[in-house]
Amino acid sequence: MPEPVESASQPESVALAHVDVESVSAETVRMHQSSAETVSSDTAEMTVSTAGMVKARNLSAQRSMIGGVEAESAEIAQSVVGGVRAALVNAQGSIGAVAGETVTLEGARVGVTAANEVRGGKVESVVLLAGRVEGEVHTVVDTRGAVIAGLVGGLFAGLILLVGRIAFRRD
Repeated sequence: MPEPVESASQPESVALAHVDVESVSAETVRMHQSSAETVSSDTAEMTVSTAGMVKARNLSAQRSMIGGVEAESAEIAQSVVGGVRAALVNAQGSIGAVAGETVTLEGARVGVTAANEVRGGKVESVVLLAGRVEGEVHTVVDTRGAVIAGLVGGLFAGLILLVGRIAFRRD
């Protein structure tokens, strides 16, 4: 998980509005209609903003775009995120990949979801790997399907290698 921000070397709070910055680091970062390549903080709040990477203990993002998130807790609403890794994730919007202990998705579209527990309503996930699922979650490939696809793919690759060795054997 993210390393704690040292309060002695970082400002306590930074508020950004209508600006573009390369990097911002503080105990609390609030962004409104702003963009940053990297955000490092204990608490990050983003509204109608963009960031390449956010590392925070707690993230709250509304109507924002983020490349990657590493957090203990992430609250994401009506946003687009490339990837999220957090212990606790509550999300609505579009996410490329999400990994966490407990993931709650409402009206979300996710490429890959991996978690111990997934809760949701009207969730679409291409690949779902979860120990426990509650709610209306639609998947293309679930945990059982991923295992079967792996076994069939491995068997098929093994057969092709075997046939190739037999066909091109040198005497």
